[in-house]
Amino acid sequence: MSAGFASLALAGFAFLVLVHIGAQSMLLKASVGNDWTLGSRDHPALPGPLAGRAERALRNLLETAPAFLALMLAWQWSGREVPVAMLGASLYLGGRAAYLPAYLSGLRYLRTPFWLVASLGLALMLIGVLFT
Repeated sequence: MSAGFASLALAGFAFLVLVHIGAQSMLLKASVGNDWTLGSRDHPALPGPLAGRAERALRNLLETAPAFLALMLAWQWSGREVPVAMLGASLYLGGRAAYLPAYLSGLRYLRTPFWLVASLGLALMLIGVLFT
């Protein structure tokens, strides 16, 4: 694998995580106000719909993070150029980048295609690591 591509892919992933965390944090603060966000948080917040979507989108990203990171490491350690895995990583990152705004939009069925693209990306990475 090209070290340059691996570095960009991992940096892109880290950026996506930070965008998701930032969006979730800002939307939660806008939804529940400063009293809860600056307080002891002894009681769960009751976020509005947009903040709830941002939380679920973040959780969904973090559910797939271990697979993406493990596949990136396995691919990097293999030392092989694997175009199908590179395509998979690109699809994963692109799908995940589009997932957050699609989910936040609240439009029914809009987020599913982007989730599928990201999942296909993980599958292609797995195929690339195991079979090429």
